[in-house]
Amino acid sequence: MAAGEPDIAERPLVVVSRHAGYASALAPASGGEPLDYTRRAGRPPTSREVRALIVRLARENPRWGYLRIVGELKGLGVNVSATTVKKALREAQLGPAGKRKGPSWREFLRAQAKSVIAVDFFTVDTVWLQRLYVLFSIEIASRRVYLAGCTAYPDGDWVTQQARHVAWTLSERADPVRFLIRNHDRKFTSSFDVVFGVQGTRIVRTPVQVPEENGIAERFVRTVRSECLDWLLIVNARHLMQTVTAFIDHYNGHRPHRSLGLEPPNGRTPTETWAGTPPITVKRRDRLGGLLHEYERAA
Repeated sequence: MAAGEPDIAERPLVVVSRHAGYASALAPASGGEPLDYTRRAGRPPTSREVRALIVRLARENPRWGYLRIVGELKGLGVNVSATTVKKALREAQLGPAGKRKGPSWREFLRAQAKSVIAVDFFTVDTVWLQRLYVLFSIEIASRRVYLAGCTAYPDGDWVTQQARHVAWTLSERADPVRFLIRNHDRKFTSSFDVVFGVQGTRIVRTPVQVPEENGIAERFVRTVRSECLDWLLIVNARHLMQTVTAFIDHYNGHRPHRSLGLEPPNGRTPTETWAGTPPITVKRRDRLGGLLHEYERAA
């Protein structure tokens, strides 16, 4: 080693960068840490949690634009830019507002079930070959059915009057009705919609010739036919009204429903579970001349 030349341990450290343009980058001559040129410049990447939250807001609110999502995140204490939101949605294959798929019909019903009812008609032919029309409504969440009326001539005035009756009955609910589902039947006139519109209820019309979109109401029609009307001869409108009223009372108060955990819409009185002793005693109640049977424990 030449005289006066500094010791090797005292020489500045040379940091060789991986980037070709900075092959001779030097660290400070004394003190400090070597410069790390492998770090990416610019803003830090968006965390996975934030990206997941952006995607969730976009999917649950398909009409929200980028800035709307940015504003909602800001209220949650998450600060991102509209560009970050756009990039996160592009990676999740979600487009801008108006091009994202909204909730499905089933998801809509599940989310709004407590505030949705459906109305529909079904027909019954009497022994005298007269066709009668029955108007009913059903709560989507509880499956509770309300009979509006039946007639052989469902003109606009009659349907509107029944709408007032249904609206008055539903006004006693704890949860207000926000949506009413109906089809495009011409018997539902504009005055029918007005009766519910003044109460803040939005009319949702199902697609033409797609009865599945009003499937819960259609399922009740199938039930009342298969369990009641297909086994009886109806004489006139009064007879039909009495029959359907009795069946709806059975349907709401006793008949179990799979969607309700095998409970009736009105619930049932709690009964002590039978332990095997003493012998169980059951009473049967006949409805509609024995067509319907209801059972209960004897006192």
